[in-house]
Amino acid sequence: MLCANTALSSLFAQGLTNYGNNYRDFASKAYYFGLSFGINNSNYQIDRGRRFIGNEVIKTVESIGGPGFTVGVITNMKVGDYFDLRVIPSFAFIERNIRYSGSALLTNDTTSIESSFFEIPFQIRYKSKPYKDVKLYLVGGLKYGYDISSKSRTKRLTDEIRLSPHDFSVEAGAGFQIFLPYVIFSPEIKFTQGIGNVMIYRNELPKSNVLEKIFSRMFTISFHFEG
Repeated sequence: MLCANTALSSLFAQGLTNYGNNYRDFASKAYYFGLSFGINNSNYQIDRGRRFIGNEVIKTVESIGGPGFTVGVITNMKVGDYFDLRVIPSFAFIERNIRYSGSALLTNDTTSIESSFFEIPFQIRYKSKPYKDVKLYLVGGLKYGYDISSKSRTKRLTDEIRLSPHDFSVEAGAGFQIFLPYVIFSPEIKFTQGIGNVMIYRNELPKSNVLEKIFSRMFTISFHFEG
């Protein structure tokens, strides 16, 4: 009996050592707030239209990714020990290009699209049990974005292609939390896929009428600081 009690006490003590002191300081908090900084690379998923087949001027259309960065404010609410609900209003500065190639009649073969998005992601995060002061997690959710630079951009692209300022997308990613004395540091990678067609079809625009749909895509590396 004494041996059994000793073994249980040993296992219990060993389990306690898996929880770091920094984690214990944050464990009782129901809400986290913080800042998020990220770098991104984004492009478009392009669906070609019926007019693309047999077109004598435009032979190929492809999207070329470009760099950007994101800055956001984090609101995090714990739901039990393993789940969080997260809202991260952000500003994302994005550069994307659509490259056309074909006959000699094709002029200005690259359309550059610079955007400044105000984004509101709604996410659910699933976290592992802590080991010392570290937790792994998976995150996913939905995001709405509005391109606040769309009016000035449309003027520049009026003879080429037009895009809606509204964008809806799904997100999925993974990361890990490092519990430091005064802050939770969380590196994260995330993939975003647009689910709404952002192209505004215009029959009179040669670079637009060969396309049917355009969806946004983005890969982001983020660094969260919460406390």
